[in-house]
Amino acid sequence: MLPKTIKKENLRVFVEGLLSESTVAAPVAKLNKYAFADVDSFDEIVLDYNTSLLSPRKHFYPPNEAVLAFELGPAPAARPVIEAEPRVILGVHPCDVAATWILDAAFTDSPADPNYVEKRKKAVIIGMNCAKPCDEFCFCKDMKTYSATEGFDLMLTDIGGKYFVEVGSGRGEALLVGGDFAAATAQDLKALQEWQDKKEKNFKNRIPYDTKFLPEILGQSDTSLVWEAIGRKCFSCASCNTACPTCYCFNMKDEVTASLAQGVRRRIWDSCQLAEFTEVAGGEVFRKDRSARLRHRFNRKGKWLLEKYGKLGCVGCGRCDRNCLAKINSVEVYTQLAGEQTT
Repeated sequence: MLPKTIKKENLRVFVEGLLSESTVAAPVAKLNKYAFADVDSFDEIVLDYNTSLLSPRKHFYPPNEAVLAFELGPAPAARPVIEAEPRVILGVHPCDVAATWILDAAFTDSPADPNYVEKRKKAVIIGMNCAKPCDEFCFCKDMKTYSATEGFDLMLTDIGGKYFVEVGSGRGEALLVGGDFAAATAQDLKALQEWQDKKEKNFKNRIPYDTKFLPEILGQSDTSLVWEAIGRKCFSCASCNTACPTCYCFNMKDEVTASLAQGVRRRIWDSCQLAEFTEVAGGEVFRKDRSARLRHRFNRKGKWLLEKYGKLGCVGCGRCDRNCLAKINSVEVYTQLAGEQTT
């Protein structure tokens, strides 16, 4: 579908229409930070935010969710629990749109995960283009996620007194019916091009090589001293995984009622940076050292997910570095690994 525009003063009416029909999650202020949360009114929404504490993944893949209900006793029984409702996620930056693609690939891989699939099926993504990097931690241009051409239903770009609206799906097209949208004119297309030219100048590469070489660099880094160096700094607190928009590791926990007659199995986010995560039957922990766990995480983001799904598992949002208590910096790690192999 050809692009549309909507005047800024009409966006309120559009969003209020969405609120009347489904749950809407959008960036809201949390002290001096921002978070994606369900909103009740347009006035709560902050569309010009820099970055959010967590990505919107929690709306497809909650940190704690029931997946199975069971009954105990003479005739044990179990039934799946799938809780999904229509939801619009508004204001998603391009890097988080890219991250959603990776989650889609992982959770629809055979066998597909019904809880994720149902939530994702009922979710509409309306993106918001960003004109400059979120902050000093962002390296999305290196990961080629600072702009999006797919993965969204609608994408908004602020071109002055109006938003340029790109349509990415049939669901997105359906949202425009009856709204205050107009066909994009030649002047609008020119304004968009000027905006994109300015954006291109604002975003800089921070990794001193093309990240297409990253898988090979990581593949040759198993014995690198870089892992030992950052392993000494790491607290194994899992802040990086919790904040990462493409992490999807989890644990299962059964909760049984006091009567021991019923229970619920819950899926809870987990982290490969915790020693307990690598513990198997018999108490064996096969990645005891923090350096080994860090190496595993970087390989997963920069090599293994690419080999499995065709795209890097890191989108360069910088949340891992922004939240790291030990100040471990991904760009520095990638740069140091390459430096070892070229000297």
